[in-house]
Amino acid sequence: MAQVLVVCGATATGKTRLAAECALRLVSCVVSADSQLVYKGLDIGTAKPSEEEKLGVPHYMIDVAGPTDEYSVSDYRAAALPIVESNIKAGKIPVICGGTGFYINSLLFDMSYGGVAANAAIRQKYEKLAEERGREFVYSVLQQTDAAAAQKLHPNDLKRVIRALEIAEAGGVKKSEINDSSAPRFNYVAVAVSFPREELYERINRRVDSMFESGLVDEVRALVAKGIDINCRCMQAIGYKEVLECLKNGSSESTMRDIIKQNTRRYAKRQLTFFKKLPGLVLLPPERATAENVLKILDSNA
Repeated sequence: MAQVLVVCGATATGKTRLAAECALRLVSCVVSADSQLVYKGLDIGTAKPSEEEKLGVPHYMIDVAGPTDEYSVSDYRAAALPIVESNIKAGKIPVICGGTGFYINSLLFDMSYGGVAANAAIRQKYEKLAEERGREFVYSVLQQTDAAAAQKLHPNDLKRVIRALEIAEAGGVKKSEINDSSAPRFNYVAVAVSFPREELYERINRRVDSMFESGLVDEVRALVAKGIDINCRCMQAIGYKEVLECLKNGSSESTMRDIIKQNTRRYAKRQLTFFKKLPGLVLLPPERATAENVLKILDSNA
């Protein structure tokens, strides 16, 4: 039988509730695989689950980092993998839930992600360059340094562009030349809810509207008042960076909403592309995305 259940996919597809319902039936836990839920204080813009939404199920890897921390996929794996393994050892089936593909892959597969330790000086150098000359310039440096790695990244994905440069500069090896093993650590079942594109986009739009109604702008202002600004990695999250920029420029709330909706839709598209490459992924239409059906899929893998 599968040792691990993965509930993944695009934002606004109901992953959180489905994972909690599955974990409740399995008498297990949920291990979050979301690169923004790790940060304390970022609640509204990340759609962080409430205690009610957790259904009484233990949830891990939420609020494990401070908003000024430089939390990496390696940090995540180091903390989350022992949780997954201890649950398996106890005879339970942990539910990994999230939309950050690199986090999920770090648990499911033996991947080194470069095997090069973080280098704060190099990161700060390129972050400063991005501030002074723009993300496109930093991306152009990566194109010259490691064209193959650059081809797989978007110029706006600054943290991964910088990580690739960090690997090249600190490790003396190109990220594209590192052959991370893709051998699965566990026997897993992975599911994702597949909405028709227009329906998904409408769900995203409603979620963004709900975030504003819940006080997203005030949340960002409160973070800024504590000294959390655009230089902090957590503030690169969709929702936060746009509000910061619009507040800086004096843009209207309507403009903020439209930009966030557009950027979230683009992000969802990238998520879908990423997860479709996950071996064995089962795509569920919304009407079949129930805990009962997911557990039937688990049973069929016994």
